[in-house]
Formats: sequence, structure tokens, C-alpha cells
Amino acid sequence: MRTAHLSAPEDLTARALIRDAAIVHFAHDGFRKTSLRAIAASAGVSASLVVHHFGSKDNLRIECDEFVIGNILAAARDKSSPAGLQAVIQGYLANPAEYEVDVAYLSRAITEETTAGRNFVDSIVDETEAIIRAGVADGSMNPSSDPRAEAALITMTSLAMMTLSSHLARALGFEGRGLGQETMRRLALPSVELYTHGLYTDETVLNVTRNALAAAPESAAARMPSQEYPSREDTR
Repeated sequence: MRTAHLSAPEDLTARALIRDAAIVHFAHDGFRKTSLRAIAASAGVSASLVVHHFGSKDNLRIECDEFVIGNILAAARDKSSPAGLQAVIQGYLANPAEYEVDVAYLSRAITEETTAGRNFVDSIVDETEAIIRAGVADGSMNPSSDPRAEAALITMTSLAMMTLSSHLARALGFEGRGLGQETMRRLALPSVELYTHGLYTDETVLNVTRNALAAAPESAAARMPSQEYPSREDTR
């Protein structure tokens, strides 16, 4: 495996060598299964030197999180597009071989619910919500009764492609190939069709859901936000 963020060994200090070795191990084996001895062996240093630089595996994981996810967020900020973070993630998904370790590490950070992983997910939800609101404002997207919830749903669906990549590839007949080009090519049109045309041909299911929600008792704490945009039939 490789990552776009790892440097050539001759360019690295001992601390950076350890960090990069840890990133690969954490991405491949997970945090709990990875030992400091394995990291030290891959970095070509002693286990005592790992402890000297980082103190513990927890501290090493924090630095790895900040390095990988921090670089992803920095790359997003460098994009001129307002959808910078999504552009970076799309680039990663489109080039899985080039960013294999980054994608695997990010998937681990999200599924193991590290602080950095949670912050990353929150950032994507925030940006997706901003994109939805801008799209509704300029008329390129349909109104939503709850833009935040819609943004969260879109984000989780997108991130599932990384965290469940092996299952996704197998379901499409590409077992063992993960988010390879065959998988991404197979998904391209159906995903855009779903967002462009929707799934249902009329509003029967939507109306049933609205009626069910209106009839169900609701606590004050669980109350949904007030409708910020008109329903589709109100815009016709």
C-alpha cells in the first residue's frame, strides 16, 4: 500500500519514519491489532525509540490522525471550488490505487470513531449542507424540508463507499477489487440518475410518510426543525 502523503525514506527524520510506518499499519491492521514493535520494525528503529518520540501508541495515533486528516483538509482548503472537501474525496475515490493508504486510514478513523475522524465527518456534513442551501437558492436543486438531515444522509451514503468498499465491490461482481475503476465506473451513472431523477415516479410514499409523522406522538426534544423550504408541490 502507499499514500500520497508519505515521503521518500531519505527525506524523513526518525520521528517521521515512525509516523509513516504507523499510518500504514493502522490503515491495514487497525489500531488495536497494531503493536509498537511491528511499527518499529517497519520503520527500522527500536521500540524504545518509538516510545521516546511518542510516549504511547495513543499519542502516536493522534499524530497520525492529525497528519493524514489534516493534509486532506489542507488540500480541500487549497481548492478554488467552494466544494473543496468533496472534490478531494472524489479525487481519492477516482484514484484508489494512488491514495490506497489514505482512504484505508480515513475509513479506520471514521469507523473506530477517533476524534479526528468525527471532526472530518462533521466537516463533510457542514460543507454538504452549504452546497444544498446554495443549490436551492440558485434553483439547481430541489427544496428540502430539512437541509441538515439531507446533508447528513448524503454524507453517510458517500462515506459508506469507503467503509464498506469490499462489500460494495462484491455486490457488483468485483470481489477483492475494492474501490477500483470497475466499481466506480459501474456506480457513476446510477448514482447521478438517483440524485437527478429520484427513485419514485410519484409522491405516494412521500405523502404516506408525511401523514405517518403527523399522526405519531412526538416529544419536545425529538421535534424536527421547522420547515425552512416549501414542499415540491408548493413550488409548482
